Order: sequence, then structure tokens, then C-alpha cells
Amino acid sequence: MGILIKGGRVIDAASSTDQILDVYLEGTTIRKIGENLEGTADDRIIDASGQVVMPGIVDLHVHFRDPGLLYKEDIETGSKAAARGGVTTVVAMPNTVPVIDTPDRLMYVKNKAMQVSDIHVLQAGSMTLGEKGEELSDIEGMAKAQVPALSEDGKSVMNSRVCKEAMKLAAKYHIPILSHCEDIDLRGNGCMNDDENAIRLGLPGISNSVEDVITARDIFLAMETGAHLHLCHCSTMGVAKMMQILKAQGIQNVTAEVCPHHFILSTDDIPCDDPNYKMNPPLRTRKDVEALIKGLQDGSFDAISTDHAPHSAQDKAGSMKTAAFGIVGLETSLALTYTYLVEKGVLSMVQMVEKMCYNPARILGIDCGRLQEGKPADVIVVNTDQEYTIDKNKFASKGRNTPFDGWKVKGKVLYTICDGRIVYGGDCNDQ
Repeated sequence: MGILIKGGRVIDAASSTDQILDVYLEGTTIRKIGENLEGTADDRIIDASGQVVMPGIVDLHVHFRDPGLLYKEDIETGSKAAARGGVTTVVAMPNTVPVIDTPDRLMYVKNKAMQVSDIHVLQAGSMTLGEKGEELSDIEGMAKAQVPALSEDGKSVMNSRVCKEAMKLAAKYHIPILSHCEDIDLRGNGCMNDDENAIRLGLPGISNSVEDVITARDIFLAMETGAHLHLCHCSTMGVAKMMQILKAQGIQNVTAEVCPHHFILSTDDIPCDDPNYKMNPPLRTRKDVEALIKGLQDGSFDAISTDHAPHSAQDKAGSMKTAAFGIVGLETSLALTYTYLVEKGVLSMVQMVEKMCYNPARILGIDCGRLQEGKPADVIVVNTDQEYTIDKNKFASKGRNTPFDGWKVKGKVLYTICDGRIVYGGDCNDQ
């Protein structure tokens, strides 16, 4: 049985397509795209009139907490959250318990995902053993096990020599480095941006230099080693400027992402000492937000990711001083991006798809993120006219930690299709 998606506004960044077309899926492949396509009596027909049809989102940066922290999230719940948000491929960070630093641990996630997930779960490996920053993990072994990326996410490899050695191996095996840029010594006990709002709330601050210093270091190391460096969750005007310079110089091996919370919220939006506004890096000033938006618009930033970081209610209780860093994002990223970038004229629909689907897949070197004949049947159908209210209590994720609860947005996912199977929407069980 195939799936025929009729009359939708088909958006594909790879071919700059924005056109009313039909899309026919057969097996795990996009078999045909065109006008007035005919299906068979056995095919599933989806009427997409008035809807957007686009590739499934590729999220370079999520935390599924599996193994070891299953009370926060697990592969099954994280995958369901992804499907509800139109995400068909994720890269899970390795800061689990234990850390993913060996081929065996990598295969644990891969095998479990094959059993419980309806989407593609790619597991990143850590750069150092235990993410301690002292000794390299088994990068060669993980490369042979087809690790999609290396990362020390949650922290930086502070020892520059060790970081450089990891980048050399990453370059040798053509594995991208997903870099969390943070000088832990500069950060100290900070929990929000170091500005007048931190003073207003009586909270210790985190300066822009905490991120900027390590970003600059990692860029120089990547240029020296030839590694593909991807900068995670960029938040500062300084990083935006660095990326603008690199793009102007034609540097190809450094890419960067921005998260919706960083291009929408600033410290001015933090009403009180509320841990739902605590993330790492922190919300910055309005000038930083404007620089991020400009960087997304002019191509300085390549991708939009979530840094989906679920926590239990207990972990996010009390003061920002003691609560865990991070917010959830898989179920809100598409709607927030559409509402605050596309509707406001910052990005076109094609540009949004480029930054959420095509570029992330290209950074990973995987064959998805395109709505073209012969490509994987990872497709979503989205109603961009329907306004709805974000309700954290309806999330599929175990995490409820979001500052966007109660916000009105547009961009509701109606169907998520992964490998030619409807995994969210219609009569699918996961509603």
C-alpha cells in the first residue's frame, strides 16, 4: 500500500520548490512528485489541500536521557515527542549515564531505537572518556560502528590539546564535531545572562565571553585540523559575527545552529526567578537576539535545532541558582519557527525548510531532508493557518519544562510520515 498526498503546497529547499503538487510514497521511498497523480485502490489518500507538505525535520541536537536518566526521558517518549513535532531524524547527545563513549554503548541506543522508535534516532559519541575531558574515547571504534557525530555536549573539552586530538580523528574519519562552547571557569556559578536583569533578579550571571572564547578556540582548531565543526545552540552577537566572517571568507568546515528560545526570548522576558527560563547557554539580551535573527536571515547560521532537554519537575523546581539547565523543544520548534520567523517575514518557507531539514541532513552527510523523487519517504503535512495554544500537559515528552506554555502559535503538524509509515496523525494511535 502506498500513500498519496494530494494537492499540498510542496516545499523543498534542495530544489527551491514551492508549488502545489501531489506526492506519492511507496515503501520507504518518495516514488513520484507531480500534478494530478493517480493512486491505486489500496493506497492511503491524504488530502493536503491548503496544507504545507515538506521533508521531515532533522534535529541535530536532542537529549533522550537513555541510558541512565529514564525518569527524565527515554528513547520511546522522546521519539513520540519528535513525531508530534514533525521531526523524523534526531541526533541524541552522549551525556547519558553512562556516557556514550564506546561502540557497545553506541549500539545499545541503536538497537533499542530499532525496537521502540518510529523515527530515526542517531546517537552521537563523546569526544572523551566519560566526558571528563582528559582522555579520548574510542573514536576509531565508534567510527567503525558508524557514529554520526562526536560531541561533549553539556560541557566543552577544556584541554585544548585533547580537543585538537579529537578533531584530528574526527577529520580522519569524516565525523562532524557538535560543539558546546562554554568556558566552565568563566561561567562559575552563573545561571542566567550577566546583565541588568540578573541584577534585578539577584542571580549570578554568565557573560557572553563564556561562549565566545571557546567558540573562537574551536574555530581555530577546526581550521587547523580540517575537522567539520558544528557550533551548537549559538546565543551571542559575538558568535554571529564570527560566523558572518567565516561565511564571507568561504570557510566550509564550520557550521552553526540556533535554537528557537534564543531567537525569540531575551532576558527581558524572564519575569521572575523561574527555572523554566534557565538554559545553557542562557537567554541573552535583545541585541544578541537581533544578531541571531539577522544571522539566520543572511545565512551566517545554517540550522535550527532544539537542544531538547527534558527534566523532571523536581529537577526544575526552586530557584534558577539550583535547578537544572535546559528546556524541552521537540514539540514546539516548528510552530515557534514558523510563527516568529516565517510569519514575520524573516525567512521564507523554503529558507525555513533549508534550516530545519536540508542543511542539518547535509551537515551529517545523510540522505534525507529533501522532498524529491528517490529520496527517503520522511514527509510531514503541516497546517500553517491553524492557530493553537501550546499546552505542556499534552506533550508526549516526559519533560514539561518550557517557557512557552500557553503561547499561541501557528504551524500545527497534521501528519508525520517516517520511512513511508504514518507515525503521527490521521488514525495513527499516537494522537
